[in-house]
Amino acid sequence: MLSPELNVDLHCHSTISDGVLAPADVAARAKANGVDAWALTDHDEVRGIPQARAAALDLGMRFVTGLEISVTWAGRTIHIVGLNIDETNEELLNGLAMTRSGRQLRAEDMAADLAKAGIPNVYKGALKYVGNPDLISRSHFARYLVEIGVCEDVHSVFKHYLTEGKPGFVPHRWATLAEAVGWIRRSGGVAVVAHPGRYDLSPVAFDAFFREFKAYGGTAIEVVTGSHTHDQFYEYTKIANRYGFAGSRGSDFHSPDDKSVDLGRLPPLAKSLTPVWADWF
Repeated sequence: MLSPELNVDLHCHSTISDGVLAPADVAARAKANGVDAWALTDHDEVRGIPQARAAALDLGMRFVTGLEISVTWAGRTIHIVGLNIDETNEELLNGLAMTRSGRQLRAEDMAADLAKAGIPNVYKGALKYVGNPDLISRSHFARYLVEIGVCEDVHSVFKHYLTEGKPGFVPHRWATLAEAVGWIRRSGGVAVVAHPGRYDLSPVAFDAFFREFKAYGGTAIEVVTGSHTHDQFYEYTKIANRYGFAGSRGSDFHSPDDKSVDLGRLPPLAKSLTPVWADWF
């Protein structure tokens, strides 16, 4: 069994969704950064897993199959990571296809809204960052807005654009929480709440969400992630223990140019937590 002290990174993205490196190149970066066990978790997509698995095995890393599913809960978008899934499961594949289907129209509406705000041709510009035409996303728009100097970095884009109440925001109806957790569990996987510190939910709403997630069979939350501050590492350690969740660790890496935490460069999980990977290695 791997201990929490070893370098495990179970959340990152490739060109199959909204990352900038191919799956094999993400694997190489993880290995160079000292990662011992790794999962590629592209948004609503599993087509990068064969390349990722082969690269990880060639590099001597333990590999965990994964993905990140977009969920609509109480009118908000929340992400659920699935780990140790069977990426060939028919129900999972059909569910992901359904979830991806609305992205194209949403992207066109986002571009139209940005044009009204005085930023034209963003859809065309964002396409140069898209590796998978089925998965054009806000991150592709954000990278183009940085390129043309609208904002200094991707973080600033999401502070001023593409989020609720800001230019370029277009809501999308993703999978339900029950659907996402069900697809993951019935494909043999474990459902994990991605970066909970990013969601603007009240304590009462969070309690309702965590209880619902657990009732559907969710068993873990990301505690140590590139989206959390050090204070949140402690906060979500306590929350995981309070609800009986295992803890997960992942950088949420997208690009070497992002000013967030790189692959494998996070502190370990607290010793009080059961790692989500405890029974896998």
